[in-house]
Amino acid sequence: MNILILGQGGREHALAYVISKSKLVNKLFVAKGNAGIKQYATIVDLNPFDNKAIMKFSIVYEIDLIIPGSELYLANGIADYFQGSNISVFGPTKKAAQIETSKAFAKEIMKKYDIPTAEYQIFDNYNDALNYLDANKIPIVIKYDGLAAGKGVVVATTKDEAVIALKMMLEDKKYGDGSVIIEEFLEGEEFSLMAFVHDEIVIPMPIAQDHKRLLDNDLGPNTGGMGVYCPVPIITQESVDYAVLNVMKKAAKGLVKENCNFTGFLYGGLIQTVDGPKVIEFNARFGDPEAEVILPKLKTDFLEIINNLLHSCVKKIEWDDDYYLGVVLASKGYPNKYSINHKIVGTNKTDSLIFHMGTKIYKNELLSSGGRVLLVTGKGKTIEEAKENAYINVSNIECDNLIYRTDIGAKSVKK
Repeated sequence: MNILILGQGGREHALAYVISKSKLVNKLFVAKGNAGIKQYATIVDLNPFDNKAIMKFSIVYEIDLIIPGSELYLANGIADYFQGSNISVFGPTKKAAQIETSKAFAKEIMKKYDIPTAEYQIFDNYNDALNYLDANKIPIVIKYDGLAAGKGVVVATTKDEAVIALKMMLEDKKYGDGSVIIEEFLEGEEFSLMAFVHDEIVIPMPIAQDHKRLLDNDLGPNTGGMGVYCPVPIITQESVDYAVLNVMKKAAKGLVKENCNFTGFLYGGLIQTVDGPKVIEFNARFGDPEAEVILPKLKTDFLEIINNLLHSCVKKIEWDDDYYLGVVLASKGYPNKYSINHKIVGTNKTDSLIFHMGTKIYKNELLSSGGRVLLVTGKGKTIEEAKENAYINVSNIECDNLIYRTDIGAKSVKK
C-alpha cells in the first residue's frame, strides 16, 4: 500500500513510525512533515489544505490510503472530497467531524443519546451568558464553540476569570464569530480513551493521561499537552469498560443514526467522577501527545487494523504490557508568544523514541519551529521505571529555549 499522512507534528511522527513498521506499506509520504518524520517517510511539499492538489498527487503516486492528522484537515472536507474515488481516507466527513469542530453539536449528540457529560447551556449573547454565570457556582468551564487550536477552553476558578473568558470569546471574538458553552465543573481524574471506529464498529485503545497545564503541580495556563503516560493504573478496568460501552459505542451509534457515520480515530476526553466516567470533550482524530505513547504499544500491524476496519472486519488487536511516558519540551513563552529557530542538540544521545512536534533542519542543524518542539519517551515495566527513563533521556537534550514539566506521571507514581 502507498500511504499519505497529512500533518507535521508529534502525532503524525508517531503515525509515520508505526506505519513504517507495517508489512503492508510500500511507499509512505507525509505532507508537510518535520525533521524527525523524514527518518520514516518521504516528505512532500504539498499543502495539506489543498484537496485538489492532494487528489492530483494521490493519483500520480498511486496512493491507497490517506490519514489526516489534524482536525483542521477534517473540517476542510478532505474525507468528503475523496468520497466516490478508489482512494480511502481514514478520517470522518466534515459533518461527522462536528463531534470535535462544534462543541454545541457534540453536546446535543451526548444529550440525545444519553452519553454522560456535564450540565451545560449554550450562549451567543454576552449579557445572557453573564446572567447565567451569576446564577451558577464557581469554578465553571467556558468553551468556545468551534476550532481554537486546543486553547478555546477556560476553567475559571473565580468569577473574574469567567467574565474575562466570556468577553474574550463573545465580545472580542478572539476565536471567531461563534457561541460559547458554559458547563458545570467536574472533579476527578481525567483520562483519554481513543478508539478505531468505522460506522458502529468501535475498537478501543489503551487509555492515557495527558497533562494539560504548562507548569508542575497542574499550574499555569492550559496547553495542547505537556506530557502523557499510558496505561493509567489509577483508572479501573471497570470504569474503562463502562466508558467504552456508554460513551464511545453510544457516540458511534448516535452518529450513524444522525446520518453522519464516523470513520477514523474517535477521541474521548473523559473524567472519572464520583458518578462514574463523564465526557469533557470529543475529538475526531488521534490525540497529541497521546498518540506518541499509545502507538508504540501496538503489536498488531497498524495498516492491517485500518484495512480490516474499512472492510467492516473486526479482529483482535494486541498491545504490549509496557508503560510509556512522554515529556514535552516546549518553547519558552508557549502557549503564548514564543520564538523559534533555536538550535537543539543531543537527540542522538537518547536510547528511546523521540517524536518531533515542531522542528526543522536548516544548514544541517536541528532547530525549533513551533510551540511544542519535542516529546521524549521512556519505557518500563512500571510507571516509575518509564518516568525515570524518560527524564534521563530529557537530560541529554540541550537547547537554550526549551522548558518542560518535571512531574509527568507523578500522581500515578504516588498512588
